[in-house]
Amino acid sequence: MKLYNTLTRSKEEFAPMSGDTVTIYSCGPTVYNFAHIGNMRTYVFMDILRRVLKYSGYQLKHVMNITDVGHLVSDEDEGEDKMIKGAREQQKTPWEIAEFYTNAFMQDIAALNVERPEFVPKATDHITEMITFVEGLVEKGYGYETSDGIYFDISKFPGYGKLSRLNLEEQLAGARVEVNEEKRHPADFALWKKAPKEHIMQWPSPWGMGYPGWHIECSAMGRKYLGDTFDIHTGGVDHIPVHHENEIAQSEALLGKPAVNVWMHGEFMMVNNGKMSKSLGNNYLIADLKEKGFHPLAFRYMCLNAHYRNKLNFTWEGMQAAQTSFERFMEGALSHKSGQEQLEAGVADGFIAEFEEAIFDDLNIPKALGIAWNAVRYPKKSTEIYNLLLKMDTVFGLGIDKAESLKEAPKLDQEIEELVNIRQQARKDKNWKLADEIRDKLKAMGIELMDTPQGVKWKKV
Repeated sequence: MKLYNTLTRSKEEFAPMSGDTVTIYSCGPTVYNFAHIGNMRTYVFMDILRRVLKYSGYQLKHVMNITDVGHLVSDEDEGEDKMIKGAREQQKTPWEIAEFYTNAFMQDIAALNVERPEFVPKATDHITEMITFVEGLVEKGYGYETSDGIYFDISKFPGYGKLSRLNLEEQLAGARVEVNEEKRHPADFALWKKAPKEHIMQWPSPWGMGYPGWHIECSAMGRKYLGDTFDIHTGGVDHIPVHHENEIAQSEALLGKPAVNVWMHGEFMMVNNGKMSKSLGNNYLIADLKEKGFHPLAFRYMCLNAHYRNKLNFTWEGMQAAQTSFERFMEGALSHKSGQEQLEAGVADGFIAEFEEAIFDDLNIPKALGIAWNAVRYPKKSTEIYNLLLKMDTVFGLGIDKAESLKEAPKLDQEIEELVNIRQQARKDKNWKLADEIRDKLKAMGIELMDTPQGVKWKKV
């Protein structure tokens, strides 16, 4: 198996450090809001990596953190904690915010058939490990204290910038960063922040009450669960220039050796060939896909059609095409389930050999999916084809074994959805005549509505 290592900018033959167990750390969500489909693409990539490694016969020891403190609104040391900001805007405590959005995230990844890693630790449960980590850096001379926190001195770490390969001085010259006069270098980053009395989330430390910097969380939790050095670290490409660069600096400074052997990053998802952002109103959620009648696994199918290191452009037209193709793929797979025809010798083995060559070449899933389509379209209907598709699906994660239930899953198309929304508004406005007319129209279209205390339920008739 070959995997692309961001650190070396090359594909490398992969072998775990220890026997048949692969150790992995994946940067998890900051649970202050819903994760959007761009985030979800990164977790589908993480899941594909897991599945290919398991297909290869490896055992996994995989950590995905939950960031519930310390991640400021900027990926650097600017602004306030995202959890505090979310709590204020939603008028809840940070703990309530964290629990709600952690549950929502877990539901979303489950809907996408993303396997839950073996360990899902919360940052707030590992403050002690983070303080110990920071103390070690201070003792070694890499950490220094200012009036607002403990910072990492990048001038003491000659390898700073080796992951992103950015010219640090040029990068800083073009950045609009508030100058902290107490920092020795503008790119020095916070290991621990001192908290004002009114700050909601804070813990005792050798430097007074405070809270961890975002970057220290992953280094401390990775070390606790996976040891000083582990096999693979994953995340989105947006983590390369700051978060992962800082992880490398603080971990290697403390340990005196690399903490990660292979760094892997999933590319951005675009929307209409542009940036996805909250301000543009296009950071769509899995819930938005469902509301428009799309199956979450059709979105997963869309993700499988682009290599994880290539950008993927999302459009609603593309989503519709993905859903149509996904449904045809599942129907095609099912057509072989009861097939009685005999395959020529070597056909099934040939498909599997091509499939394995693709997935072991840096997770070339688009190519592997094309090979699966060739199997689906094979003219002879054979249970042998169905069984090899089931084997391939242990990597794809599309749920071929549950494909029959997809045919029964009701979907509201856009017109029906709009009618239901108009009827709901009519009921709020007490326009009973319009509400009844829409109910009757929907019934004629084969949709029966049922008003319940939990909202409108519907079924096909």
